[in-house]
Amino acid sequence: MLSSLSLAVALLATTAAASCSSKGSKKPNFIFIMTDDQDMLMNSLSYQPAVQKHFADKGTWFKKHFCTVSQCCPSRVSLLTGKAAHNTNVTDVMPPYGGYPKFVSQGLNDNYLPIWLQQAGYNTYYTGKLINSHSVTTYNNPFPKGWNGSDFLIDPGTYVYYNSCMTRNNEPYAWHPGQYSTDLIASKAVGFLEDAIAAKDRPFFLGVAPIGPHGEVLVSDNTPYFLDPVPADRHKDLFPGVKVPRTPNFNPDTPGTASYLKSAPRLSQKEIEYGDEYYRKRLQALQAVDDLVDSIVTRLEADPDVLANTYLIYTADNGYHISQHRLPPGKTCNIEEDINIPFFIRGPGVAKGAVQTFPTSHTDIVPTLFTLAGIPLHDDFDGEPIPVTHKMMARSKPKSEHVNVEFWGTTLKEGNIYNSTSFLNNTFKHVRVIGDGYDLAFAVWCTMDHELYDMTADPYQMTNLYGTSGRIAEWSIPKLTARLNGLLLTLKACKGQVCTRPWKKLHPQDNVKNLRQAMNARYDDFYEEQQHRVTFSECALGQILAYEGALEPIPYGAGGKRAARWEDWT
Repeated sequence: MLSSLSLAVALLATTAAASCSSKGSKKPNFIFIMTDDQDMLMNSLSYQPAVQKHFADKGTWFKKHFCTVSQCCPSRVSLLTGKAAHNTNVTDVMPPYGGYPKFVSQGLNDNYLPIWLQQAGYNTYYTGKLINSHSVTTYNNPFPKGWNGSDFLIDPGTYVYYNSCMTRNNEPYAWHPGQYSTDLIASKAVGFLEDAIAAKDRPFFLGVAPIGPHGEVLVSDNTPYFLDPVPADRHKDLFPGVKVPRTPNFNPDTPGTASYLKSAPRLSQKEIEYGDEYYRKRLQALQAVDDLVDSIVTRLEADPDVLANTYLIYTADNGYHISQHRLPPGKTCNIEEDINIPFFIRGPGVAKGAVQTFPTSHTDIVPTLFTLAGIPLHDDFDGEPIPVTHKMMARSKPKSEHVNVEFWGTTLKEGNIYNSTSFLNNTFKHVRVIGDGYDLAFAVWCTMDHELYDMTADPYQMTNLYGTSGRIAEWSIPKLTARLNGLLLTLKACKGQVCTRPWKKLHPQDNVKNLRQAMNARYDDFYEEQQHRVTFSECALGQILAYEGALEPIPYGAGGKRAARWEDWT
């Protein structure tokens, strides 16, 4: 029998051990910073010393990170749900196919990241832009669920840099004339961070979403007009003479080969000069974002214990183009400038100053946060955890080698001189495949134009190899195209694990796990003669499945002749 002293010592030891265990197993905090329309391939990050210092130097840069739909609202919804746009059915920035009302009508206001985090014991905060068409007429119909503290930008003042409209904690909205939007968001973010740190018994998620470097948008007669980005007064004279990088795809001599790109005229000298000015204003607008990053990290550094248990992410909702492939300022295309975007993470167990080049996407972010927080994954997530820490890299199976990209609708010409006009027929399905010895982009448009690019030899997407008889890597292009068609067909309406492991859907025997294995000659007949083709019968403005041809692939071994040989079909 223990003496009283022995019993007391044992109880103290048990309590101490439990305390240490509790402290050691405390869920991590998350700070998620997302810019609006920030490019990666036009070098905007090179003009952000704070992002370089706090993220590139202190964390890992995933250089092959993609949005799965290159437009603000549908991309943000996919990011917050871990689901592809074809499964959220939010495919535009406004009704009937998108926007906040569509988000609500699809039941997503009851089933997205902040609610799941609250159920796991988190406090959740958010400031800045949530999603488009969250407005003075919709913000309370219903209020966005899942936030302990919120201060949302809302339309029509979301994109007005010096007169934002905001609603705080579901209170009536208010305008903020004379206050620069990004600075306002920075101040509110630090305030919520103070609240989060003060609640020491609960981990926290803080979302921070400034509008920079998006162009300013004014609304007249319920019609939005895209104007130039507006930098803070202290930054408006920076970077004189800086121009859009003159890459091989900058206003090229030859037009593109799909849909409206085939007839896009070369930009005039006036348009080129305007694009350079627009580019400088974007870089200037990003300087206040850099100040925002500095202010958040500075506050964290004042509390080292909190910083040591916090993951910080920096990304954008989608990319951007200016003058590439003869295009005026805008996004929503399947070109690399629009879909390959910034993604940095730093925090406990994340390598510092590291770069990763395996493909990742916005649908992977929620599964990644769940894994870091020890929350069981949902079966209907269309993404998978990104191995961001040393421990995750050591224990996880190889990351999938593809990213599925999609879009429905038109593409807008942004900026003062274009009067917000659009290119039509911008509906497409697109897949990026990055594996051992290959880096490929394959697309099928609603016009039934096709694109195939060898991104290793042609990173600027200048030479469409679709329908040619040459080779990419060691493979004949017709045989490779047939496999990519099968992959894209499997992804176009995939759900859950089929989105992350599509080859198992094509090969139920589970003996094909990547493109290289699918290229085995024994599967030539299956892909070239038996498999459905990715098709469209009409260019719709939203997801109308009746126009999208076959939605499911034929699995290997099912048999049956479906088409002429691929070479004849093309």
